Amino acid sequence: MKNDERYQKGLANLEKVDREGGKSVIKSLTGLSEDVGRYIIEFAFGDVYDRGVLDLKQREMITITTLLTQGDTEPQLNVHINGALNVGLMPEEIIETFIQTIPYVGFPKVLNAITVAKEVFKDRGIDFTKTNRIE
Repeated sequence: MKNDERYQKGLANLEKVDREGGKSVIKSLTGLSEDVGRYIIEFAFGDVYDRGVLDLKQREMITITTLLTQGDTEPQLNVHINGALNVGLMPEEIIETFIQTIPYVGFPKVLNAITVAKEVFKDRGIDFTKTNRIE
């Protein structure tokens, strides 16, 4: 596949997943490192996100989990929690995904990710406080 085709497919996937958040990330690289933005579009969204087998919800669930486990990725986690919501993950699924990682990465990273999720939910007008209770 030619680079222009990869770029166009990548832009289409970026629009489906990250919408304005993804565009903001790419735009923030203008004049600094446009090549990195092109790599994100062509490789991550044009090649990887365009593969079959997994749908966009599964890909975003994996992405937010990977960002959580790395730690110190709050800006990217913000973009991809929004992306997860954009492709149909429910807030409960996002939080449950984070909870699932506690035995493997520990509470601090999960608490940081939940803090980012709470900010995203608040910004999007999602009242999550009434739906996530242990019974």
